[in-house]
Amino acid sequence: MKIRKGDTVLIISGKDRGKQGKIIQVLRKNNQVLVEGVNLRKKHQKPKKQGQKGQIILKPGSISISNVKIICRKCGKPVKVGYKIEEKKKYRICKKCREEI
Repeated sequence: MKIRKGDTVLIISGKDRGKQGKIIQVLRKNNQVLVEGVNLRKKHQKPKKQGQKGQIILKPGSISISNVKIICRKCGKPVKVGYKIEEKKKYRICKKCREEI
């Protein structure tokens, strides 16, 4: 999987197309990611203590990995990810500027 937690991504399809955000969590089993501030869902929470009010919380919903593109730190554009192998180590690289991601 070419996407990791902490990467900045651009949403390329769906209701939030064009928005950018940071990846909070990668769900490898389902090939989905949680992106900060994107695809927000409302969750109704009951009061936990007596006298406390219930509330509505906004939580990010999952997005398919195919609907996001990584944004390169150097060139600042949405790019495809390639790999470079040097001395038994594997690095992710930007296919546009050939810099390490």
